[in-house]
Amino acid sequence: MIHNKTRAILSAIMVWILGVTAFLLSYSFSVLSNPDVQANITLTLGIIPSVCLGTFVYYKKGEITPSNLAFIFMGTSAILDILITVPMFIIPAGGSYAEFFSDPMFYIIMVEFYFITTYTGNYFIKKQQA
Repeated sequence: MIHNKTRAILSAIMVWILGVTAFLLSYSFSVLSNPDVQANITLTLGIIPSVCLGTFVYYKKGEITPSNLAFIFMGTSAILDILITVPMFIIPAGGSYAEFFSDPMFYIIMVEFYFITTYTGNYFIKKQQA
C-alpha cells in the first residue's frame, strides 16, 4: 500500500511541475492585456493534459481508487503551493498567501483536478479490465 501512495505522490508532483511550468511560461507570451488572467487560463487549460498524463502514469501499476488518487493529487499540489509556489513566485511578485488561497481560481482548479482525475482514472481502470 505504501508503494501505491508513493507512486501517487510522485505522479502528483509531476502534474504540479507541469502546471507551474505552464503558469510561468504564460507570462512569456503576451496574448491578453491582463497577464494574471492569461496565466490562470493557461493553467486551467494546461491542467487537463497534465492530470491525464499523471493519472496514466499512476495507473500503469497503481491500484488506488480514482477519487482517492484525486485527493492525493489535490493535497500534494496544495502542499507544494504552500512550500514552493507562493514563497518563490507569488510573494516576490507582490502577492501573499492570503491572496493566493483566497483566489476563487485556486478552488476552481482544485475542482478541475478532482473531476479530471476521477474521470481519467475510471477510464484507465476500465481499459485495464477489458
